[in-house]
Amino acid sequence: MTITKEDLAIASPDALAPAAIEAKTEKLAETKAALPFGRCFVSAMLAGAFIGFGATFFGTFLGDPTLPFGVQRLVGGICFCLGLVLVLCCGAELFTGNILMVCGKASGKISWGGMLRSWAIVWLGNCAGSLFAVALMFLGGLQAMNGGAVGEAFVSIAAGKVALDPLTLFFKAIACNIFVCLAVWIGFGAKSTTDKVIGILLPISAFVACGFEHCVANMFFLPMGFALNLAGFGAAGAIGLGGIVYNIALATIGNIVGGAIVGLAYWYAYRAR
Repeated sequence: MTITKEDLAIASPDALAPAAIEAKTEKLAETKAALPFGRCFVSAMLAGAFIGFGATFFGTFLGDPTLPFGVQRLVGGICFCLGLVLVLCCGAELFTGNILMVCGKASGKISWGGMLRSWAIVWLGNCAGSLFAVALMFLGGLQAMNGGAVGEAFVSIAAGKVALDPLTLFFKAIACNIFVCLAVWIGFGAKSTTDKVIGILLPISAFVACGFEHCVANMFFLPMGFALNLAGFGAAGAIGLGGIVYNIALATIGNIVGGAIVGLAYWYAYRAR
């Protein structure tokens, strides 16, 4: 039996080298593009719910308005990491991470149709899972914690997102998915659950602390803020449906650009020649 370099990389206890991660990313792109609709959609729903759980943890922590700004951003960012930890460790299809499928497209392993079909199904599934998480938390009365301060925090988060001007929102979304895809890249190279969790912490907590825009997280934050605003939290009319569509649409485009930057840069630098 012939043992290849790839076999040795998989057997090694060390994290995968960048070239091996790139090769793995191409293979994963093929697998993702071939997933049947039902399996892909349900897996994407799980990812949407998981990101919603991380957003819930983040928003609940921000429900203490007495905390200093730096503490809010740092610890809140760590709280949000729960979402991607669940995605990578439990297994689920996340739209922002799946932008790395561009590696497979660039190498000719998948078609434009296969990639775009996968992205569309996963985006819709992420949205459905996020809305499930919104319903779960809203009906569970999460907003009443700390005398209603948690509900006020969620409305404040959402109102700030819909108020962003287009250029700022777009570039915040690009920056966001650069950080997210780097975290996913680390996760692809990890050999254990511990490796994945530790590798995720800094990039994800950094993008959250910096206030960047993640379309799937916003599929939770904005509907949650909208529902709570209708329920009497925050200033009346602070969040409208138009603002939700505006934010998520532009954040999605920016996230695609950011993820493609990471994927294509690593494909160019480390692809098999």
